[in-house]
Amino acid sequence: MPGQYPDKIKSLPLYDGRFDAYKLAAQGADVLFASYPAGTQIPPHQHDTDNYGVITRGELILTLKGEQTRIGVGQWYHVPAFAEHSAEFEVETDEIELWFKAVV
Repeated sequence: MPGQYPDKIKSLPLYDGRFDAYKLAAQGADVLFASYPAGTQIPPHQHDTDNYGVITRGELILTLKGEQTRIGVGQWYHVPAFAEHSAEFEVETDEIELWFKAVV
């Protein structure tokens, strides 16, 4: 799996999902170190986690509530639990995502 992560992070278990990521499990949350090849598109979806992320390489094009936002290196984003959203990566991109279990 590509990505500019330290060897310690690369030794974490792989995330089993729609994209490549290393997963660091934490009580009440998951931490993902994700890599996306150029051209990756994740169609509209929602999930039961409150997600925060920071781009460490490349750029995320996030569509949330009908609004498209470009998120670059060093920028954080937030996707609330159950909010429909989609993602696109025109260039190779790495990010760190924090998925907090939603309190309902």
